[in-house]
Amino acid sequence: MTQGQVLDVAKETIYTIIITALPLLLVSLTIGLIVSIFQTMTSIQEQTLTFVPKVLCIFTGLMLIGNWMLGNMTGLMIKLWSDFIIYIR
Repeated sequence: MTQGQVLDVAKETIYTIIITALPLLLVSLTIGLIVSIFQTMTSIQEQTLTFVPKVLCIFTGLMLIGNWMLGNMTGLMIKLWSDFIIYIR
């Protein structure tokens, strides 16, 4: 396996990880920002207030797009295993 092939596999893997994680990270960021703005407006200084809405939204997001996320990861693994003979040369 050449250095170029290693870099191609690493690049594709990192790209798949970023694309797969991005929707849930954006949901978490958005909910955190909304709750922080709410805390600022109401002067509530409870540190754990952001935890419950984030967890609920992340679980909801996982239920909605979990199938797509699993498909992305499975597709990458199938591609890597199908090209395995190329990598061991």
